[in-house]
Amino acid sequence: MNTPGKKQMIAIAMVVAITVLLAVLILTKGKVHNEGESGKQADHVQDEASHEATPGAPKRGPHRGKLFEKDGYGIELTIFEDNVAPEFRVYAYRDGKLLDPAMSRVDVTVERLGRAPQIFTFQKENDYLKGKGVVEEPHSFNVTITAQHEQKTYRFGYDQIEARVGMTDEQVRQTGIAVETAGPGRIQSVLQLIGEIHLNQDRSVQIVPRVAGLVASVTASAGDHVRKGQLLAVMSSQALVGLRSQLQAAEKRAQFAGTVYLREKMLWEEKISAQQDFIQAQSAKQEADIAVQDARQQLLALGAGNARGDLARYEIRAPINGTITEKHITTGEAVKEDTPIFVVADLSSVWAEMTVQAKDINTVKVGQKVKVKAGAFEHAAEATVAYVGALLGEQSRSATARVVLANPAGIWRPGLLVNIALVAGETDVPVTVANDAIQSVNDTPTVFGRYGSSFEARPVELGSTDGRITEIIKGLLPGERYAAKNSFLLKADLGKSGASHDH
Repeated sequence: MNTPGKKQMIAIAMVVAITVLLAVLILTKGKVHNEGESGKQADHVQDEASHEATPGAPKRGPHRGKLFEKDGYGIELTIFEDNVAPEFRVYAYRDGKLLDPAMSRVDVTVERLGRAPQIFTFQKENDYLKGKGVVEEPHSFNVTITAQHEQKTYRFGYDQIEARVGMTDEQVRQTGIAVETAGPGRIQSVLQLIGEIHLNQDRSVQIVPRVAGLVASVTASAGDHVRKGQLLAVMSSQALVGLRSQLQAAEKRAQFAGTVYLREKMLWEEKISAQQDFIQAQSAKQEADIAVQDARQQLLALGAGNARGDLARYEIRAPINGTITEKHITTGEAVKEDTPIFVVADLSSVWAEMTVQAKDINTVKVGQKVKVKAGAFEHAAEATVAYVGALLGEQSRSATARVVLANPAGIWRPGLLVNIALVAGETDVPVTVANDAIQSVNDTPTVFGRYGSSFEARPVELGSTDGRITEIIKGLLPGERYAAKNSFLLKADLGKSGASHDH
């Protein structure tokens, strides 16, 4: 009747027995394994001249550093950077208990890509040894620790890799990353100014009629390109009628006086008439010629010739080759002699005028190089300062400077706002990189150095820049290669890899 219960108890007992047996086997195996590892470490400790690093990744110590142990002696190395520049700190142990730091002497050698090895020595501070020197970022390096305690030398080592992206030369080529060499450069000190395009007043003409009259016809409009001498408009001016009539009368008197002069000259030469008659004829001819010249000069001063048909006709012609930028005349309009009716400008060159504040006035000089960029579209040109005003405006307390820009294609249009970068000076610096090389990694300016088949993010301290190249004060050495173009791809790859900052 109780057979099923007994069988169930027997099964449970067997399961318990098997579980106990497996536990014993596991514990025995672990003990043997640990003893084997301990024996290996003992053999390694006794070889004091050995430089081999402890196999496997180091353990974490009580201070969250990397812990190394040999023959009961332990070293914990950590990088401390709370409210201080990153520094090495070493804690020494004997059989798991913290030792007086003065009982150990420690050196740490750090080897980075592309750099000479850096050796850190230590001094006692509180319950640890403090490294002399700053552990620069990135904390990506090979570390060798040499410790001396009780006349024995212990050596440990480990590798720490961070902020590094592996990439072959072929991959670099395919991604379009340009690699250049950091080196000396010339940084331009640039003063940024705002300017506006104006007509070149030396090549623009304001046309006024110079005589009053009625507009008969207009043959040109604003925006037209005209040639010198081209007819722009025709006016009818009564003032010209009298002047042209005077000229015609003077010409006829001069013609008659000339005839009399020739006749009296011939008679005097043949001894037929008296010399006095010849002299009078000669004087009359000269007076008549002067009257003709005077009448012609009056018409020329008004820009009018001796019209043989319509004596009132007055033609307005283009004085230069250019573009009509202003038109203030219509057919049938009565125009006074001093009224501006056209402005013709040669737009093959224009002025870029800029306002210079009083504090910068001594910086801007004639002949300085400038780069002019359009504010509304992508276009730029280089030129030099042609003029700097000698006076400051009473209200603005600023001066006007001017640049003459060649404008053969007519891109620079009067009224266009421009940004003007003026080169105030140039400075030679030992290390520069292209501006496109600089990325922000962890809110720190960073340049990706090229070392073998890897790029490594190197935090840098920036100096002056001119928008083209930037001075590197710290973080990159002359001659080091770096990603100068498309370095943002490396930053993105670094972000995807989730690069750690393990101390």
